[in-house]
Amino acid sequence: MTAVLATAPTTEHVRMLGLGVYRPKRVVPNSEIVDAIDSSDEWIQSRSGIKTRGFAGDDETIVSMSLAAARDAIAAAGIDAAEIGCIVLATSSMLVLGPSAGAVVATELGIENCAAFDVGAGCAGFCYSLGTAAGLVRSGAAKYALVIGVERLTDLLDPTDRGCAFIFADGAGAVVLGPSDVEGVGPVSWGSDGSQTTAIKQDKDFGQYFDEVAEAEATGGTSVRPYIRMNGPAVFRWAITFLEKACRDAIDVSGVAVDDIDVFVPHQANSRITEALVKVLGFGERTVVANDIRQTGNTSAASIPMAMEEVLRSGAAQPGQTALLMGFGAGLAYAGQVVTLPPIAD
Repeated sequence: MTAVLATAPTTEHVRMLGLGVYRPKRVVPNSEIVDAIDSSDEWIQSRSGIKTRGFAGDDETIVSMSLAAARDAIAAAGIDAAEIGCIVLATSSMLVLGPSAGAVVATELGIENCAAFDVGAGCAGFCYSLGTAAGLVRSGAAKYALVIGVERLTDLLDPTDRGCAFIFADGAGAVVLGPSDVEGVGPVSWGSDGSQTTAIKQDKDFGQYFDEVAEAEATGGTSVRPYIRMNGPAVFRWAITFLEKACRDAIDVSGVAVDDIDVFVPHQANSRITEALVKVLGFGERTVVANDIRQTGNTSAASIPMAMEEVLRSGAAQPGQTALLMGFGAGLAYAGQVVTLPPIAD
């Protein structure tokens, strides 16, 4: 006889209930970057839109930055941390395979028996995690879920690399997801193109690095840690030719129109990519466009929640408005969804 299994009680609608971020204490202007890469402030700003960025100190770890952002998100959501049933943490810069950063964050927040795991989807990681967590809440696997995007990319940054040294930075952002009377997180539109893995990648794996360290110790030579490397022109070409379709797909599956989008929050990769997307998508002057890259740099999986917080904190956007999120980068991968903007911590 075949047993009849129970079905979990489902939730029809989900929304982001609260948002929090953590920005590193150290703010690094272009003037501190230019000499090592033989560049200038004018060149960096014209090529990327970046004026400053945040570099984490020794005490600002993946876990500590995640905790700070998560606590603010939980406070903004007005729930107790113990009510969270799942944590999905997106990062590409956790330099150990285990335990997962998500599991450590759960314990530090005092949450017992909480499902927690990390997602490695590069700069699309936050939107991947948001789509995954929204599905878990809908399915009944968790009443509330915590989504975190966090990076310490400076651990993987070659300060002499003219293609990367001025771009990447550190920080964290988090949102709490929960049930809603109306839909607040549209269906995710996502995908990947593994044929372009060389466009953004780590230049060696840690096994190769450990071999180099062993050889250096034996011969008196030197070893170099793994670094992020990026083919900027290849990423730019892919972004401006492909992402229009990805953005339109996310809008279409959400059931709204381009004119309904109040706020556009793309991954903060490059201001020129953002400008090209705004133009090709036909957003008018009424649509607020996030430009957090100017002061924060490219924080990969953390960039979208940090950019959401900036437009809300500045008053350029308001909780309850309709926003299009679109993450894209290493993989190459992309993910996006239309959402209702959440409240932020005071």
